[in-house]
Amino acid sequence: MARNPERRTALTDAAIEVLAHEGARGLTFRAVDARAGVPVGTSSNYFSSRDDLFMQAGARINNRMAPDPAAVEEALRHPPSRELVTSLMHWLVQRMTADRTGYLAMLELRLEATRRPALRAQLTQTVRAEFDAGADFHRNTGLPGDHDTFRVLYLAMTGVLLEHFTLPGVLTETALDELVESVVTQIVPR
Repeated sequence: MARNPERRTALTDAAIEVLAHEGARGLTFRAVDARAGVPVGTSSNYFSSRDDLFMQAGARINNRMAPDPAAVEEALRHPPSRELVTSLMHWLVQRMTADRTGYLAMLELRLEATRRPALRAQLTQTVRAEFDAGADFHRNTGLPGDHDTFRVLYLAMTGVLLEHFTLPGVLTETALDELVESVVTQIVPR
């Protein structure tokens, strides 16, 4: 396997682009090479198999979507409240919108995971770890509500993002902002 980390990252980002634009069936070494603008056969020097390509794309998406720790620290300078949760949920939508390609690719990976047990195991482990970290963050920072509040908020926001990214004409930007506020108001206690 080739060991150029910058090239591997570029190829993985190209794989994410392919997933977002062509779906899991379109994710081939040749498609990744074309998207990355490298000679045919390059990606096969960096990934041992198509399954490896799926796995690496999933890990890279998770890395790309992680919030900047400094921005989290800045957000937490405000007292824990429903208003802070609302602000954090707006920030979540903004971050996901900023990497629309990554979010759509993750949706493709989730669908592909229903057919690939190893991918399902990896995504389950990753998403579960992120879920647990989010629940710990909610509890440890003193945000209002209990574990069930966090769980329902997580599921509601996942649904909002799914709708926003897959059928963007359903929710206008104004409606999206209002919906985020409504979700928080309905779920998070004062």
